[in-house]
Amino acid sequence: MTTGVTPADTADAADTADTTGDGDSVYRRLVADHRWSVPERYNMAADVADRHPGDKLALIFEDHTGHREEVRWQQVQDRSRQVAAHLHALGVRKGDRVAVLLPQRPDTPATYLGVLRTGAVLVTMSLLWADEPIRYRLADSGAGVLITERAALGRAEGFDGTVVDVDDPAIGALAPEYATAPTAADDPALIFYTSGTTGPAKGIVHAHRTLLGHNEFRHCHDLRPGDVFYGAGDWAWSMAKLMGPLRAGAVHLVHRPAAGFDPAGLLAAMSRNKVTTALVNPTFLRKMMQDVPDAGTRYPQSLRVVCCSNEPLTPDLIDWFREQFGVTLLDYYGSTESYPLLGNFPGVPVKPGSMGRPLPGWDVALLDEHDREVPVGQPGEICLRAGSNPQYPLGYWNRPEASAETFGGTWYRTKDQAVMDEDGYFWFLGRTDDVIKTSGYRVGPYEVEAVLRGHPAVADAGVVGVPDPVRGQAVKAWIELNPGYEPGDELAREISGFARTTHSRFAYPRLIEFTDELPRSATGKVQRAALRARDLGAAANPAAPAPATPDTGTQSTKDGPR
Repeated sequence: MTTGVTPADTADAADTADTTGDGDSVYRRLVADHRWSVPERYNMAADVADRHPGDKLALIFEDHTGHREEVRWQQVQDRSRQVAAHLHALGVRKGDRVAVLLPQRPDTPATYLGVLRTGAVLVTMSLLWADEPIRYRLADSGAGVLITERAALGRAEGFDGTVVDVDDPAIGALAPEYATAPTAADDPALIFYTSGTTGPAKGIVHAHRTLLGHNEFRHCHDLRPGDVFYGAGDWAWSMAKLMGPLRAGAVHLVHRPAAGFDPAGLLAAMSRNKVTTALVNPTFLRKMMQDVPDAGTRYPQSLRVVCCSNEPLTPDLIDWFREQFGVTLLDYYGSTESYPLLGNFPGVPVKPGSMGRPLPGWDVALLDEHDREVPVGQPGEICLRAGSNPQYPLGYWNRPEASAETFGGTWYRTKDQAVMDEDGYFWFLGRTDDVIKTSGYRVGPYEVEAVLRGHPAVADAGVVGVPDPVRGQAVKAWIELNPGYEPGDELAREISGFARTTHSRFAYPRLIEFTDELPRSATGKVQRAALRARDLGAAANPAAPAPATPDTGTQSTKDGPR
């Protein structure tokens, strides 16, 4: 693979971003000064772990019981070598696949690093998955070893490889001595699986060099040694939000609630431990805003930079967070296959609702279906020039045709639609399949969803296009209601009218269906494909009609037995 790398200054994540001067000049200088530097031989584990003094703090672990544990780098280094030695004794060698199914424990980072030290390919697994997706990923990856904890051993039923209990005393009894495998930067290191919402989940293979391409921690987070970092979400979906801050010398705060998401408990932990920089997501923020509306008063923070990813960041969340904590959220964007492509940066103006501009070193363009750049202000697909940065994937695991189709051309096409304004800022419209074409207009579902959440009755919304004999497609909203509101035609008309008045006379839901719970991915995103499938199922099932109200074109039904 060609990475477009030139032997120049190392764009190290530990460097600080220059935020002097006016915003545009800051961004132009970041882009002009950027160079990728990737050595021929490189092992992610050695780079992350072995650069730090042993007595330096690496992680702070807290849980809902009040238990607190500080982990020093010597512990991480020793434990990772013990894990590597144990795997080596089991016969694990370079290129073998080793799956890790662990929660966010104090020793989980060392376990990941131990796998990578052997030269094996780490397959990250989440306990949030049901048993069948776990079995599928184990079989598809060809993993020969699964590392998990005692409480999850039952999840490995039917696995014919070796199961390692991470709490086995035999691991801790080993001498912490292991010579890290001499891997090339292009050797495979990680397999992440897509969510599998439109077909079987695919394993995305990343090389050891992938971490060197994650320069969001330098340019967006402005991470500095000594920062205390918190990252929302499961590490199984993004090793970068664990390894990037650790490599940069930041202390990683881990907070484990009793169950689900505990905004108050997390905010208290962030306040106690003086978190300075964080990575959050809009679902996380909406839950926080709902449960702890006075968060800034109740839990004063030490935040300097907070970034947001995973789904579009809406202006209301930016405003609320700024009011509470005095910090402007910095949105950035990427896909499971490759991220981040776009972002906002400290010292550079933020346009609320925009994903920002391409990160330094990332060659991003908006293209039409013929790979031609679209004019400013016109919708196009967000595309990344293939091989233009070290983060670019090696391909899909055991899927050569899909790999060639997705990654083998001049551009990697994200299947996400956006527009770019005259200042070079990108504005998200939706997935290519999600963009609604109604009465000759192109409607991005996420902006309609954001408007709907502004109605006091609406807890959350999912917006899709459904067939319409006159308009081609009609905008339909599936609505979760806040407590105290009951579904009905009158409320449907009110919500529809609210969107029409406050947003657009064409981009508003003419059809509304109430639901107890929107279908979501494991990362909290609304699955619009599942909503479209519900409509297809209803159309094929005349026993489950959805009555419409003729004067507004809205419909109001509770979920039936679909």
